[in-house]
Amino acid sequence: GKTIVHGFDRPNLDLAVQAKSDRRGQIEAFLKNRKGESGIVYCLSRKNTEETAAFLNARGFTALPYHAGLDASVRFENQERFMAEDGVIMVATIAFGMGIDKPDIRFVVHANLPSSMEAYYQEIGRAGRDGNPASTYMIYGFDDVRMRRQFITQEDTDPDHQMREMKRLDALLTYCETSTCRRQILLSYFGEDSDTCGNCDNCIDPPKMEDATHEARALLAAAEATGQRFGQAHVVDVARGHKSPKVEQFSHHTLDAFGKGGRHTKKHLQAILRQMIGAGLLRMNVERYGALSIEPKGRAVLDGQEGFTCREVNIAPGGKTSGDRKIRAARRKAVEEQMSGRDHDLLVRLKALRSDLAREIAKPAYIVFSDATLMDMAKKRPSTRDEMLEVSGVGPTKFDKFGAPFLAAIRDD
Repeated sequence: GKTIVHGFDRPNLDLAVQAKSDRRGQIEAFLKNRKGESGIVYCLSRKNTEETAAFLNARGFTALPYHAGLDASVRFENQERFMAEDGVIMVATIAFGMGIDKPDIRFVVHANLPSSMEAYYQEIGRAGRDGNPASTYMIYGFDDVRMRRQFITQEDTDPDHQMREMKRLDALLTYCETSTCRRQILLSYFGEDSDTCGNCDNCIDPPKMEDATHEARALLAAAEATGQRFGQAHVVDVARGHKSPKVEQFSHHTLDAFGKGGRHTKKHLQAILRQMIGAGLLRMNVERYGALSIEPKGRAVLDGQEGFTCREVNIAPGGKTSGDRKIRAARRKAVEEQMSGRDHDLLVRLKALRSDLAREIAKPAYIVFSDATLMDMAKKRPSTRDEMLEVSGVGPTKFDKFGAPFLAAIRDD
């Protein structure tokens, strides 16, 4: 039967995005505890698809490649296996997925940046059609952004169309770089308001923020002083005072802006720069090979009218950025184990109430409130609507739907 989804929200999908540090290692870490589950890994090119499938097979997964360059009979056979067998991972270009109606796809991984918010939404929407929890994970890097912008400018289309495509890509970047609830950003793109979801990486494990005004100004000054004609690698070199051959060739080591970014590593400044692009301070201009131009928001920071805060840059040795779902789940468990006996008893009662409510509306339990929200509730014991709205993961809409019975249960405790 056909299910009609009202609105764009798919609350059973959890959302996570990570900047690229070691693509293969990141995919492997994500899949580590998912052996035996069906899923899709989307790659940008045929070559990536083949290599990623081979890598996953070598790591003990059952992974099949799927792209337009494969013989039709091979494509058909791989698709049949994916539909019929359990635990098969389809590693595919976007040629795959049209007309795929497999209800128990448990994860969708984007190994590269998708083409737009619309494409991303459609591709993750292939997961969890049975209504049970499913995971989505996206990895993106600068190389992806540059490639996507190139695709747009190489299309034989009018400037207006290209401009619109660039704007859609910018919206996707903002989604990737946000430090707030991802579901809110995703749904607001499609014109829907929502509460924080409690089910994306930023809600489950809110990123620590840091003031990066000094670094942002240094990077903007480097872009400005070099005539807004260079890409991110050169701007980072100038800001951190690195005498690369290119810097010397253009005598950019003689500029005031040279070395203004302080003693940061290249990776560190790149991470800040990526967030500046995501936040709309700078724009990558592909017609000019990825040259960074300063947007009005960036101008305000450069002129000292605005500051810039960003997610704490946390580059672990080996270039892997910290943070993995399993760590989070373990952390949540640790929080639960540290609760006082009284709070834990209340948590058990709140979970039971959640199950009853979920059964009534025929939806999975986490649609009512996430575990993290219930734990916070048991700890804070709100007794009024205003206090309840202070609980992480409870917004006005959620409160109106489910708040009253939980308040009553806490009062009775």
